[in-house]
Amino acid sequence: MPKLRSVVVAMIFGAFIFPFLSMNLLAQSKDSRPEEIEWTWEVRPVHSDPKLPNVLLVGDSITRNYYPEVKRILADVANVYLFAASTSLGDPRLNRQLKDFAALEGVQFSVVHFNNGMHGWEYSEPEYEGAFPSYLSTLHAIAPSAIFIWATTTPVKKDNSPGATNLRVEARNELAQKIMVAASIPIDDQHELMTHHSDLYEDNVHFNSSGAAVQGQQTARLIRKSLQKEGTGAK
Repeated sequence: MPKLRSVVVAMIFGAFIFPFLSMNLLAQSKDSRPEEIEWTWEVRPVHSDPKLPNVLLVGDSITRNYYPEVKRILADVANVYLFAASTSLGDPRLNRQLKDFAALEGVQFSVVHFNNGMHGWEYSEPEYEGAFPSYLSTLHAIAPSAIFIWATTTPVKKDNSPGATNLRVEARNELAQKIMVAASIPIDDQHELMTHHSDLYEDNVHFNSSGAAVQGQQTARLIRKSLQKEGTGAK
């Protein structure tokens, strides 16, 4: 009899709670608006030097393209890590992915150079702006003692409405810049930099190896300056 009572209670509980769980999961899934192709790309030093500070680049395929140049330039200065993904601001998966990445690496980052803006065109600019507080909170949580550098989103060679257009890229950069200024976070203006290199596009969005090198050189210079400011031994 007690066993039967337990089964009945479980059935009643399940009938009551499952609809609410389903509704909650549905709401969460609606917050994520996946693209046709979704990806994450994580790179860590093969042999990290414990005597050197750790640097993290956060971004998308643009960041992924200039990461090798940053890593090359800072080879004797820092251990350089990369977290790149197609996940956009506004998508609840992004913060979870960043936390999982940080937990997996288990290192302390001295500098975090980050960008987010070339994906997630299903999210409006108000939604993009509204997601910034939790994004910054997550970055501070995974790198509490780091210096942060925001990189502006680069221009596109050709508009691809309803996807990336220069009008929307500029709007997102403007929103992000206001937030960074208010938070006293320095800005790596990759957008302005690459407006002078329109001959270095590989396709409508990405730059070729020469363009990626130009981006990486500016990024590495700003990171090196930040490390010097903190007295980590960078020269």
